[in-house]
Amino acid sequence: MRRILCLLLLMSLAGCSKSPSAGTPQFVGSDMTDVTLTSDFVLPDHNGTPRKLTDFHGKVVALFFGYTHCPDVCPTTMTDLAGALKLMGEKAKDVQVLFISLDPERDSAEVLKKFVPSFNPTFLGLRGDQAQTVKVTQDFKVYFAKQESNSKAGYTIDHSAGVYVFDKTGTLRVIMKAGQSQKDIAHDLGCCFN
Repeated sequence: MRRILCLLLLMSLAGCSKSPSAGTPQFVGSDMTDVTLTSDFVLPDHNGTPRKLTDFHGKVVALFFGYTHCPDVCPTTMTDLAGALKLMGEKAKDVQVLFISLDPERDSAEVLKKFVPSFNPTFLGLRGDQAQTVKVTQDFKVYFAKQESNSKAGYTIDHSAGVYVFDKTGTLRVIMKAGQSQKDIAHDLGCCFN
């Protein structure tokens, strides 16, 4: 029993060890290495610059869909991404976090410019019109639906909350789960440097 526990401990400390059968890193999130996912989106960032995924080749990209009026998951995920980058030290300069708004009605460039960089000044907020938002969410298989509410905001948006991570070549490698710890986020981002 002691040997089994030691083996499990060593495996958990192994970092980005390769799977012997597949030769791919062991992610905490869902390994998407064999999934082909493409999108030709061009969306303006919160500074007005048109952006597409290929602009960031040479960096690991963490792509998250959310909205600024989100009461819980979105600010928590952005906080966790920022914390993970702090844990990564110098490697963080080779990671680009992109936040794509699901709420173009309320998330103007000005709103995104205040919200997104408040977590980390390198983070970029992207937004399109309603048609562009629908198209990019379809490309990435992201669920979202407006829900009327009696809150001051008037409505909320139910949405899937995974973070898509692309390696430096622009290949999708992992979808990190909502609620993944900062340490595990840093781990999965680090595995995408290979």
